[in-house]
Amino acid sequence: MPRLSDTMEEGVVAKWLKQVGDKVEEGDILAEIETDKATMEFESFHEGVLLHVGIAEGESAKVDSLLAIIGAEGTDVSDMISSQNDESISSEDSEPTIVETTEVIATTQAEKSTEVSNASNNGERIFASPLAKKIAKDRGINLGNIKGSGENGRIVKKDIENYAPASEVSTHDPLQTEKSSTKVAPFTPVGEERFEEINNSQMRKVIAKRLGESKFSAPHYYLTIELDMDNAIASRKTINSLPDTKVSFNDMIVKACAMALQKHPQVNSSWNENTTRYNHHIHIGVAVAVDDGLLVPVLKFTDQMSLTQIGTSVRDLAGKARNKKIAPNEMEGSTFTISNLGMFGIQEFTSIINQPNSAILSVGAIEQKPVVKNNEIVVGNTMKITLACDHRTVDGATGAKFLQTVRAYIENPVTMLA
Repeated sequence: MPRLSDTMEEGVVAKWLKQVGDKVEEGDILAEIETDKATMEFESFHEGVLLHVGIAEGESAKVDSLLAIIGAEGTDVSDMISSQNDESISSEDSEPTIVETTEVIATTQAEKSTEVSNASNNGERIFASPLAKKIAKDRGINLGNIKGSGENGRIVKKDIENYAPASEVSTHDPLQTEKSSTKVAPFTPVGEERFEEINNSQMRKVIAKRLGESKFSAPHYYLTIELDMDNAIASRKTINSLPDTKVSFNDMIVKACAMALQKHPQVNSSWNENTTRYNHHIHIGVAVAVDDGLLVPVLKFTDQMSLTQIGTSVRDLAGKARNKKIAPNEMEGSTFTISNLGMFGIQEFTSIINQPNSAILSVGAIEQKPVVKNNEIVVGNTMKITLACDHRTVDGATGAKFLQTVRAYIENPVTMLA
């Protein structure tokens, strides 16, 4: 089992692309390995025949556990297999399972195994569970007035609980007197209570662990401002009218943050208990939603990139992330993170800091709304952004000044082209 990321301790074989007996060339994709960060294709560094598979699809194993054996056709590998120290994790946590449940009625074993029959007023037999009979007796309910929803019309607990005689009128509610002549049929639910449980993937487990550690260890606070996007919209339209040029609003946010981090190095820092690390390089992580969770590709030295270079890099890395082609080193080393849900119509939200960063910016949707300009109410375009800060490294005033700088760049995009 290869170590495909710096934090990987175990992996899951999501899918074997070669079977025992298949010929393998150097560079062939052997399997898809699910790590703590992504599901990635694993290439063979050898050629020969796949003689043995040590980990079945869906099973997990520690790094350096026996994954497979490749060699000359016909080679006896039984001694090699038996000599391996099997450190694989129990299959209890491996294969995704689906569990279905139907309604469970709280009765004793004796009640479950026994059926009680009574006779109605007209002599017909009434079938009811012992628990239903007991509840009916305690409440003074005649079983002959109840229609059972169980098998073959058997009366069960829920039939007693849902029973509401049409003739019952509350003396405390004067409105009931007027409604007493109207008979309302009791509600009888149809169907079963059902759910399913699916084992969490390695990625989902790590996401939960790291976000929990971040939220409960770093004292978060949040700052929100609203940006005037009229100039940004006009500038983007002009830029994209150039040949072979495509810039998104997210690219403009990334560029603005990179430039703002140069002016506010406190935001580009990390807390390390006894020291605070001030990063002199700017690596911005851009959150990307994938089927299994959330990945954060990193733009290295973002402050040195132009708007078009940022756009190209973001699209390339996001595509790799969604297609499971992204390399571990392309998701490591961020010093600041941006999460954008504007494309989903989300107006405003807060994010959990991506450790060991000190801050993360949440970007909302651009909205048309009435705004005041030159003492007049006009239609304007605005966008809200929220900065989540670690109070151990970024004070409120520092975070506020950072957002003011970001606003200055976004509302005057020409300053980012210099």
